[in-house]
Amino acid sequence: MSVFAGGVLNTLAVATVIAIHAPTVPLITWLILEVTICTARLIVLLIARRRALMHRQTPTDLNIVLSVAWSGGVGYGVVASLASGDWVVATLACLSAGSMVGGICFRNFSAPRLSATMIVFSMGPALIGALIAGEPLMFIVALQIPLHLTAMTMACFRLNKMLIATMRAEREKDYHARHDPLTGLANRAELVSALRKRLAKPDSHDDTFAVLYLDLDGFKTVNDTHGHAAGDRLLETVAERIRHVLREGDLPARFGGDEFVAMSTVLTADEAAALAQRLIDAIGAKYEIGLGTLINIGVSIGIAMAPERGGEAEDLLAAADAALYVAKSAGGSRCQLASVDASLKMRIQRQADLPPEDDIRPRPLARRRG
Repeated sequence: MSVFAGGVLNTLAVATVIAIHAPTVPLITWLILEVTICTARLIVLLIARRRALMHRQTPTDLNIVLSVAWSGGVGYGVVASLASGDWVVATLACLSAGSMVGGICFRNFSAPRLSATMIVFSMGPALIGALIAGEPLMFIVALQIPLHLTAMTMACFRLNKMLIATMRAEREKDYHARHDPLTGLANRAELVSALRKRLAKPDSHDDTFAVLYLDLDGFKTVNDTHGHAAGDRLLETVAERIRHVLREGDLPARFGGDEFVAMSTVLTADEAAALAQRLIDAIGAKYEIGLGTLINIGVSIGIAMAPERGGEAEDLLAAADAALYVAKSAGGSRCQLASVDASLKMRIQRQADLPPEDDIRPRPLARRRG
């Protein structure tokens, strides 16, 4: 808006001064065009800004048309000023048009073809004006203007290339910060963030969904027997099968190692259990890990329903993890719905695994599963 305001004030001021200094029909017409087009552009930009803040469709096409029309108005003013024979008027108009090129380039380089069109429309007519003026010295404009237009247009495209490269780098950086590099699934931070956003909604107390905590059965054996490369290929295939089973709107994530978590839009515990069973069947099918080698693994799943099992992301994950512990303890390759009993059993087991009070040392919270 600041660049737009500067350009509008400049062209309006120059057109007004010129119309007062030389009140001819062509120059007064230029002033009328400037006032009309600039007013329309301001209105459209204000409407677009308000709609953008409301995440609604903006009148972009109309804004582009008015931008080109404004550039054409500047070009018309240059021609009319040069044709008037008044060199004070011509100097003002040409200086104004020349200064606009920098603003056009800076403001619109994200759309280089639009920027190039506006530059041609605003400065290109100076060629016609120089010929109409009948002054031999002005013929040098025929050499300068094409070079100027070419250089500024190339600058727009180069700035646009730099902008796109920067945007891509930022997008890739953001993607890698939120996704697991091996499987492409969301990582722990992204899933926890999504859970918190969903639970923070005003109607979250009526929003029922499930958190499924998955842990592969027998994955360590694959790593030990066939190597980590085979284990990585297996994890990639597991991620693909999880994506295939989950529905649109569900969010799968890899928490690290052979642990996966999914946030699903199922509405009831029965639907969540049915989804978990489909995951168990899909993940439990045979895998080809190279050289014709087929293997089988299983998966255990703990399920926590929201908001029944907690209104915080950490509570839901803890409840699903506790249910997973029960499923693993029961032999694996099954699902378990989180309950108070499941959470209690897990706490008791963890307390039983603690060392005596006089020999308590810090140790990682995560536990290795097979």
